[in-house]
Amino acid sequence: MTAVEVTEKTSSGRKTADASKRTPKGLPEELRSWIVDVTGARDITTRQVPGGASRQAWFVDVRGGTGDSSVELFLRYDPREPKPGSAFHPLPVEAEIMSALNRAGACVPCVVAAHPTLQAVLLERVGGETWFYLIKGPDEQVAVARDFIGKLAAIHRIDPRDLDIPSLGPVKSVSEHLDDELAGIRTRMGRKSAPAPLLAFCVDWLERNKPVYDGPPVLVQGDTGPGNFMYADGEVTAVVDWELAHLGDPMDDIAWLSLRSAQDPFTHFPDRLAEYEKLTGNTIDVQRVWYYRLLAEAKMSTFHDGADDRRGALVVGSPDAGNSMIYGMFHRRLQIEALGHAAGLDMSRLDFAPEPGDDGNQHVFEVTLEVLRAAAKQAGDPLAARWTKGAARLVKYLKECDRIGDDLDTDERAELATLLGHEPSSIETGRAELARRTIEGTIDVGVYVAQMWRSVQRDDYLMRIASGALYERTWPPLTDDRQQDRDREPQ
Repeated sequence: MTAVEVTEKTSSGRKTADASKRTPKGLPEELRSWIVDVTGARDITTRQVPGGASRQAWFVDVRGGTGDSSVELFLRYDPREPKPGSAFHPLPVEAEIMSALNRAGACVPCVVAAHPTLQAVLLERVGGETWFYLIKGPDEQVAVARDFIGKLAAIHRIDPRDLDIPSLGPVKSVSEHLDDELAGIRTRMGRKSAPAPLLAFCVDWLERNKPVYDGPPVLVQGDTGPGNFMYADGEVTAVVDWELAHLGDPMDDIAWLSLRSAQDPFTHFPDRLAEYEKLTGNTIDVQRVWYYRLLAEAKMSTFHDGADDRRGALVVGSPDAGNSMIYGMFHRRLQIEALGHAAGLDMSRLDFAPEPGDDGNQHVFEVTLEVLRAAAKQAGDPLAARWTKGAARLVKYLKECDRIGDDLDTDERAELATLLGHEPSSIETGRAELARRTIEGTIDVGVYVAQMWRSVQRDDYLMRIASGALYERTWPPLTDDRQQDRDREPQ
């Protein structure tokens, strides 16, 4: 038995002897008993699988419920108590949203049951893959992408009033729903333990520059796009993960789709937008999409308690810290890029000339990486393999910090000395003082944002090898500037 493929058996409603001791990482007994109760099963087998950034995912095979055949289900479980004011819906609310969409004919998993007290939802298990990059053939990529756009458009064509989702509150104007989103971001921002002047600047700008749109609201999935739908044989089998769903502007979802497409390229994006326009009648408004891109990144900045300016910000205690690190860096860069475009700021890029660096410890890092690569190959457990690869990313980052970090720090320390009037003892203390003085009003926020852009570029450069292809990715284009005689995608 591997570390994550935790298999448990419940026979005739009874736990096998000492099962709780032999499977300490398995599901709580209360959850196993609940699954038996709601399915009428004699036996259940559970297996934890990768899936979901914030919640556990489990395959559940049920036998003896309505017959002798096995029924394949999927469990989402969060052992944490719901956090008041969180950006994420509790799982019962997510289940309510999916049930409403399912009744309306949307392509979402069927909800079997939601636990009455725990954060657990049992769903039908939908076949297919999750990650879009696994599709190698361009024809299939386009087919799946087109089908997803059709599924998203169908959801946007549903009148939210017909869905009847009490947990989302009454259906109001798009402007009022946007006010609710901004209020939630500002509330969560106020709970941060460290100064967040960049986020504050973004939220101030967003509040002053709300787009004018009097069209009807839609159910916005939030975080929609590749990675949050299942597909098989060229078709989307289910749109999943509704923990950020809310009512609002259809361009809000287009912005989220472009964000996920930056992570996992989603064919030629303007072609997908043209298809969306035809299917919904909603014209793509480029300025509104940029506004909601910044809103999405500002919202994501409130998912954690960290400061805006922490280099290599890590999720302490997480076995997936390496992967979280590179995506955190990626979104720090996307946030400032969105701010620069939306607010018209100077986004001049630094020129990173090749640096010889210090190679004294490089052989130690290389040996460590070889060990981690070998461990990842041998891991029969997909989660263990993912975590091991994440650890390798941490080592790659440390390797670059050791090699050229001092050179980049020298340049930044000189910039900070000019702004602060003295040279800080470290980059971290200098950034923290700059943030504090910006909040106090002694340093102009525009000056702070410009310095943050330089800092983010340096941090991103140090992480480029750990980030791999993610380092080169950015927001996808919203309009098509290709020549008319360019090669078109398969029709």
